Amino acid sequence: MRLMLTAMLFLLASLGTAHAAPLPKGGQEGQPITIKSNELFTDSKSKTATFTGKVIARQGDLTIYADKLVVYYKEDGGDLDRVEASGNVRIVQGDRLATAREGVYQSAEQKIILTGDPKVIQGENTVSGKVITYFVNEEKSVVTGGPDARVEAVITPKEKGKDGGKQR
Repeated sequence: MRLMLTAMLFLLASLGTAHAAPLPKGGQEGQPITIKSNELFTDSKSKTATFTGKVIARQGDLTIYADKLVVYYKEDGGDLDRVEASGNVRIVQGDRLATAREGVYQSAEQKIILTGDPKVIQGENTVSGKVITYFVNEEKSVVTGGPDARVEAVITPKEKGKDGGKQR
């Protein structure tokens, strides 16, 4: 679980807009993780833990909201395989917000994939497309469009004089 939440943190730290400042690595590491939901189902045979109903997962200043959160463990050793968040997915950290219908964290590939009208917002800046993929280890993201959803980025420039007095 700690890996999933840390990965989701990196999504918000770097995914969004071109001017978003990344957070330092491990910013949430070591902080307690709290997950609240209406129900929790565990299945040792299928190696899953399923949280349903108004799921809220928090670690530090990172909060993940979803209708359902399913954690899949690997067969050998019980390490995290993947985490799937579905239904009204919102990931919030500070002034950053990522929304989608689904979000999947794949441990082996160290990537997060947002689908279903994904959008990342920071302040007045936004980016959206058909699929938003964030590569955790490489700290890079790819936003792809499709026949019915083109990539769209809205970047609002800072006003002169509001950047700490650094004018050229």
